[in-house]
Amino acid sequence: MRDTRPRPASDAWRPLASLPLDLPGTGVAIEYAHRLLYSLGAEPRRQPGPAAAHPALAWALSGAMALTGAPGQQGRMCPAPIASCVDGALAALRALAGDDLTSALPDASLLGERAAIAGLRRGRRVSAGGACRLLSGADGWLALSLARPDDWQLLPAWLESGALDSWPAVADAVAIARIDTLVERGRMLGLALAAAREPLPGPTPWCRVLDRSPTTNAKVSRRGTPLVVDLSALWAGPLCAQLLGALGARVVKVESLRRPDGARGGPPIFHDLMNAGKASVALDFSSARDIDKLRHLLLVADIVIESARPRALRQLGIDASAMLAGNPRLTWLSITGHGRTDDRADRIAYGDDAGVAAGLSSLMLDATGDIMFCGDAIADPLTGVHAALAAWSAHRAGGGMLVGLALSEVVRHCLEFMPSPGIEATRQRWRRWQDIAVATGLAERRAAIRSVASPARPLGADTIAVLTSLGIPC
Repeated sequence: MRDTRPRPASDAWRPLASLPLDLPGTGVAIEYAHRLLYSLGAEPRRQPGPAAAHPALAWALSGAMALTGAPGQQGRMCPAPIASCVDGALAALRALAGDDLTSALPDASLLGERAAIAGLRRGRRVSAGGACRLLSGADGWLALSLARPDDWQLLPAWLESGALDSWPAVADAVAIARIDTLVERGRMLGLALAAAREPLPGPTPWCRVLDRSPTTNAKVSRRGTPLVVDLSALWAGPLCAQLLGALGARVVKVESLRRPDGARGGPPIFHDLMNAGKASVALDFSSARDIDKLRHLLLVADIVIESARPRALRQLGIDASAMLAGNPRLTWLSITGHGRTDDRADRIAYGDDAGVAAGLSSLMLDATGDIMFCGDAIADPLTGVHAALAAWSAHRAGGGMLVGLALSEVVRHCLEFMPSPGIEATRQRWRRWQDIAVATGLAERRAAIRSVASPARPLGADTIAVLTSLGIPC
């Protein structure tokens, strides 16, 4: 039989082929773990072990089913193995780490964890967090996120109308406009939005090696505890760094003194979950002296995680490719909404609208006849877990890589893993999986919330200590 698994995306991963990796167990999650590791050039060995949860049960157990569908109705199944993909990515990470530290890794409950903490509920065409809506246009649907107060000030230019101060008014204006026009104009204005259409034919890579150091040496990264510098904010990037910390990495979270991570203003428990155990460094990004400190910090790091649009760091004089040239063991992990090349580099995205862009809401429309959001900002935790695997893999392969992950591409990759052959097959699968979850009484299950040993560090609490320990003048 012809092998249809995706070949390794880049020779950069070739050193992983020699690693002895064992993947115990069976089931959809384990098959997905094999696919991920194979795409990275590894050849994991199958080992006896427990069967992974059925995809329907994994979705319900994660708490995502309780966050999908209309209020007052039963939670809705997703007919794609999204939660199994989370468990599979974590299984791949365990296999790659290959030590006892992996007992600290979580499971697919990551998908519903934030909602359980904040008491969020499903809203059908209103995201669980409330900042994103599915709106009907003249020729289709789109998702619009208005997460920032300034976004509302852009609406008159976007919709070519007068002031708009409510979602019903926005919905009325969108209803008479063409989706393509709205999406094009919205992107130019810097709005986070996406058309809800079927995704383009695959295969879609879940990560991309975008650049390499000319002096990469696999031996240089084999030194002690890896140093992770986390420049990211909110969910996907901080989750990635938190998982690397669970594997034993030393993680330093770097924030702007003037604009710290927005998660600090959210539920404290969630911020602690994402950032406990990380040292906190705060710098003034308007200060040339502090930018120089940041540059020195990046040049001694093993892994850098950032989730800004490329131009944001370039404006600070920080260029990923230049960092690779100066630090041959560095793995630079870039998390974006839709990619960091061509016109996608400037597009803004959040977890909910990125999931819609990938085709999740279109899939739900095919399956149920009703369009809706899936889970809570689902592209964020899904990408965070995959990002941790990409970062650890690149580090184990020797570093010297700029690795890009896009929220929409990670979701689309998961949708392509176990597709149904047509709409009727999608409907049949949805009915079967829905019945499985309902029969077990899990349709309304809320995600379990992990405990943390200590709260996240106060902003800037470790700035002097970290810089001094790394020989960087304060």
